[in-house]
Amino acid sequence: QVQLVESGGGLVQPGGSLRLSCAASGSIFSANVMGWYRQAPGKQRELVATITSGGNKNYTDFVQGRFTISRDNAKNTVYLQMNNLKPEDTAVYYCKLDKVVLGIRYNYWGQGTQVTVSS
Repeated sequence: QVQLVESGGGLVQPGGSLRLSCAASGSIFSANVMGWYRQAPGKQRELVATITSGGNKNYTDFVQGRFTISRDNAKNTVYLQMNNLKPEDTAVYYCKLDKVVLGIRYNYWGQGTQVTVSS
């Protein structure tokens, strides 16, 4: 089993910054993909960014140049640095971990952290 605990959300003004953290514990395994997703009210959950255990990153178009994903494998923690935040970035942000063990894919979600961008 894997547990994911997010932190770092909050209220910020447009143009501001926040840094989200997600700490993983349990049967993580060294090879995995961690990522951030978000879900705004009335909308489907959508991908924000992912990073592999080897450091390969993937961003969705609407955060390119504003958000940076990183991870500390020694701490089993993934981060999302969010700069130049816009009101449309308001959402619950979820951490996800994907792993494959003996050919079986597993995925785990955190409980989510609220990010509100408003003046």
